[in-house]
Amino acid sequence: MGTDPAGRVDPATPAHNRYRVLVVGAYYADLVFHGLSRPVQPGTEVFARGFEMLPGGAFTPAMAMRRLGHDVVWSTDFGTDLFSAQVLAAARAEGLDESGFRFHAAPVRSVTAALSSPVDRAMVSYQDPVVAYPLSIVLREHRARVVVLPLLQHGADVLTALEVAHELGTQVFMDCQDVPCTLETPTVREILRQVDIFAPNADEALRLTGVPSLDAAIDILAGLVDMVVVKRGSGGAIAVRDGLRCEIGAVPVEVVDTTAAGDCFNAGFLHAHLAGQSLSDCLATAVACGAAATTALGSSAALDLAELPQWLARVPTV
Repeated sequence: MGTDPAGRVDPATPAHNRYRVLVVGAYYADLVFHGLSRPVQPGTEVFARGFEMLPGGAFTPAMAMRRLGHDVVWSTDFGTDLFSAQVLAAARAEGLDESGFRFHAAPVRSVTAALSSPVDRAMVSYQDPVVAYPLSIVLREHRARVVVLPLLQHGADVLTALEVAHELGTQVFMDCQDVPCTLETPTVREILRQVDIFAPNADEALRLTGVPSLDAAIDILAGLVDMVVVKRGSGGAIAVRDGLRCEIGAVPVEVVDTTAAGDCFNAGFLHAHLAGQSLSDCLATAVACGAAATTALGSSAALDLAELPQWLARVPTV
């Protein structure tokens, strides 16, 4: 396969030989309120300086990987509602493979209200219930090189599906998100042992492991997962693989919105990983993509291949 040092896929490479990335997860329509004058408290009203409705949820990692030159199929559900139509139109505009889309003759509303400040954001979400399409079937249908799971899933069915992934030779990249579970929740440890790359943020790593320090949390997770990547926001990021630890500082930027930063960070890391780059280079690409995403609302500033080199040049050296 033809790639350059930045991990770009040669357009002349036959499609069946390109990296194939499968993203499995729900879309969300992000209602982003930004520029809040003060934190939101119960019983008060706060005005934002701006508002946008943007595609989010699993759309973001799928779109971000597509912009970085990868062949991406996104397994998700759409309905007859306004929010489904908005995100579907955005997915088509990005050229995402539609073979994983499932359409329902009823509303499938997935909505997040994001209250965004330069430091962080709070979110309130709602999702219409949809009967889940079995992950093991999705994996067999698409037989990707890597599957991206945007949140930590657990349970016997998920464990079986990840075993199927490895039978098929599909690597598993899993984010954590604010999922209410710990390592003591049944099947969580077993599932993490089936994950190739696990990418929580610092708060999630602490909550999941129940230990007081991030270093201790990373040590525990590194004992379960082949590769652990921890996002630290303005503190940069840490990655551990096979006992090798790498830490990179953040890129200084004027933050507009952090809503999509984690997903874009993940896409950058996976982009470099699929190109066979070193752990430090993977982490640098992740930091660059995550930082760029914070400079505009939602995922609108996700990097494409032409923009990546200038952002890589801004990443602090290891």
